Amino acid sequence: MDVKGQVSAEYLLLALVFLIIIGSVTVPLVGKSIDSSNDISDTSNVDAAINTITNAIGVVYANGPGAKRTLNVYFPTDGQLTYNNKNLQMPVTLSNGTSKTISSSVPYDVTLSTNTISRGNYNVTITWPTSQSSINVALTSTT
Repeated sequence: MDVKGQVSAEYLLLALVFLIIIGSVTVPLVGKSIDSSNDISDTSNVDAAINTITNAIGVVYANGPGAKRTLNVYFPTDGQLTYNNKNLQMPVTLSNGTSKTISSSVPYDVTLSTNTISRGNYNVTITWPTSQSSINVALTSTT
């Protein structure tokens, strides 16, 4: 009887060691996977926001001077929205500390009223005044 009890205890101990080894290997992998998923989510949300603004600028440009368009976009991270060489750009800081710049080209010169973006929803008003040679983009936080 003692031998059978000792074998059962050894099997339980072996199973426990196996579970500890499996747990120590998989937990770090799961953490890295979650970080990567969050990075992809943030960059795709910033890309969607910038592309939505870019498409609206194209509509205002197509309608000509005097046109106006209002929309709502969501930015998942803080950052700086800039306009350079007919491109709207915003860097996104990834979980490993590096930065990825999301960019979208616009068909016409743009003037941004706000460069600093905080996480949240924004109402974006895009206008092309008849007296100006550039399209104005105004971002207003809804929170």
